[in-house]
Amino acid sequence: MNVTVRGTTRHYRTVSFDERKNEVLLIEQRLLPHHFQIVRIPDYRETARAITDMIVRGAGAIGATAAFGFAQGARAFRGRGRSQFEKHLDRVFKTLADARPTAVDPVNAMLALRARMTAGASVEEAQSIAMSGAHAFADEDVAHCEAIGHHGEKLIPEGARVLTHCNAGWLAFVDHGSATAPIYAAQSAGRSFHVFCDETRPRSQGASLTAWELAQQGISHDVIADNAAGHLMQRGEIDLVIVGSDRTLGRSGEVANKIGTYTKAVLAKRHKIPFYVAIPESTIDWTLTNGLDIPIEERHADEVLGAWGVTSKGKREHVRVANPTSGARNPGFDVTPPELITGIITPAGIYKPRDLWRKRRDLGWKA
Repeated sequence: MNVTVRGTTRHYRTVSFDERKNEVLLIEQRLLPHHFQIVRIPDYRETARAITDMIVRGAGAIGATAAFGFAQGARAFRGRGRSQFEKHLDRVFKTLADARPTAVDPVNAMLALRARMTAGASVEEAQSIAMSGAHAFADEDVAHCEAIGHHGEKLIPEGARVLTHCNAGWLAFVDHGSATAPIYAAQSAGRSFHVFCDETRPRSQGASLTAWELAQQGISHDVIADNAAGHLMQRGEIDLVIVGSDRTLGRSGEVANKIGTYTKAVLAKRHKIPFYVAIPESTIDWTLTNGLDIPIEERHADEVLGAWGVTSKGKREHVRVANPTSGARNPGFDVTPPELITGIITPAGIYKPRDLWRKRRDLGWKA
C-alpha cells in the first residue's frame, strides 16, 4: 500500500526481510496512527516477541513474520550436522508458534517451510530454501489478498455502507488486506461508498489502524463505538459487514476473529444484513472440527482497564480508565458459527462456510 509520510509517498509492505543482516523489518503498528516507523528485529526470539507484543499483528502479517522468523532462525544456526539443525529448528518453530496461539497462519507458514526444506541435501541448502520459501509465502499472501479483492468487490455497489471490525487491512497482511481488499478493489473500480470502522476495544485497532489506512487511501469513513453498530443497523444505515479471521475451520466453517465479531454477526442476522468473512488460504485450519477447541488468547487486563494515546506534546502514554481496584477479563477472540455467516470470501471465490471442506482442493488443502 502507498503511505504518505511527511509529504513523501511510497509503497510499503507490512513485513519484509534484510537478507544481508538477517533481520526482519516490521512496521511498528503500536505507534500508528500518530507515528510511522520501520523497526529491525535481529533474531528469531525477538521476532516472536514482536508478534506477542503486537508490534506486528493480523493473521497474514504474523504468518509472514513467523515465516521470515523461521528462516532467520534457520540461517543463524552455527552447529554441525543435520540432527542438531533439526533440533534447533524445533526450538525456533515452538518459540514462534507460541507467540500468538489463536491464529493458525504462523503454524501453517512454518509447516510449509519445513516441508520444503526436506529437499535440501545439506544444512546450507535447507537454509537457502527456508529463505526463498519465506519470501514465497509473503508473495502468496499478497496474491491471495488481491484475489480476495477481485472476488469481493462486486459485493460493494455504488453508495454502499460497509461495516468493518478490527483491522483486517494491509497492516494485518503483507499488502492489500483481506476484509479491506474488496473495499480497495471497489474504489479502484470507481465506486463511491462509505465505511464504518468499529473502534474495536480494547486495543482500538479499528480506530487507530483501519481508519488510518482508509484515510491514507482517501476512502470515506467514520469511526464508531463498538456498541453503536446495532443502532446503525436498526436504522438501515449499514448494508453489509466484512470482517477478517485469525482461524477458520475448514471442516465446520466456524470463524475465530477479534472479540466482538460474534456479536456483530448476531446483530447482522437479526437485521438481515449480509455478513462476510474474508480469508487467504493460510487462515484455514483443516484439522480442528469444533470451534470450541480453538485456543482463545487471554491478554493482559491492562488493555481493558486503560488505554494508550498520544498527549498534546506528542508523547505516547497509557492511562488508567477503570476503577483502580478492579480486575478485568480480556479474551482476544471469539468464534462465530457458520449459520451466522453469509459467505466466506477466499482467493478461489466466495463460498458458504459449510462448503469449504467440499471445495478444499481449490483452497490449498493437502492430504
